[in-house]
Parts: sequence; C-alpha cells; structure tokens
Amino acid sequence: MRPKDVLGRAGEDFAARYVTELGWAVLERNWRCPAGELDLVALDPLGRDGPVLVGVEVKTRRSLDFGHPWEAIDAAKLARLHALIRLWARHHGVAGPMRVDALAVVGAAAGGMRCEHLRAVA
Repeated sequence: MRPKDVLGRAGEDFAARYVTELGWAVLERNWRCPAGELDLVALDPLGRDGPVLVGVEVKTRRSLDFGHPWEAIDAAKLARLHALIRLWARHHGVAGPMRVDALAVVGAAAGGMRCEHLRAVA
C-alpha cells in the first residue's frame, strides 16, 4: 500500500474512533456507488430533534505544510456528499434528518493525530 493510502486509512480509523467516542454508531465505512464514496456513515443520537444520519467526509494530512485539509473540500465536493448521503439513506430504507460533517485529521499515521470537526457543512 502506498504511504498516502496508509495515512488515509489511519485517518479514517482515527475518525471512526473519534465519532464512536462521541457516542455515535458507525453504520458503514467507505460506502461506494457510481456517484462516489462516503468515508463514514454514522448515526448521531443527539441531534437537535433526535437521531441524525451523518455522512462524514474525512480529509487527512500529515502536516499543514501544504495547506489545511478543508482546502480539499470545495462546493462541488459538498454537493456530491449531500447527494451521496441521500442515496445511502434511500438504498438502506432510512428516513429522517441527515447532514454532512467533515473531519480534518492531521498527524502521523503512527500516532499523534488530532482532528477538527465541522458539523452540518453546507
């Protein structure tokens, strides 16, 4: 596996642990369909009006030397993520509130990762 892929997998593992520690249930990882991929699909039990289905985009960088992970999420990517969480819900027969969150994970795959969490990115 390429170093970039190892880092990306470590970032997604870190993100899955992070949302689990928030009390969320990770329903699926790396869900793919012809329209794209969702890194994580999770259920946030403490949404404002009850449980919320969340598509989580994880962007991992070893450092901030070449920019912040948020810089890799543009308007087209956000639109695709919103469409993907709706497709996931339809495919799995899930109804109710949903949103897209983004996690920026920064640090080495071997340890020392930290994350920033943006909820309900539009």
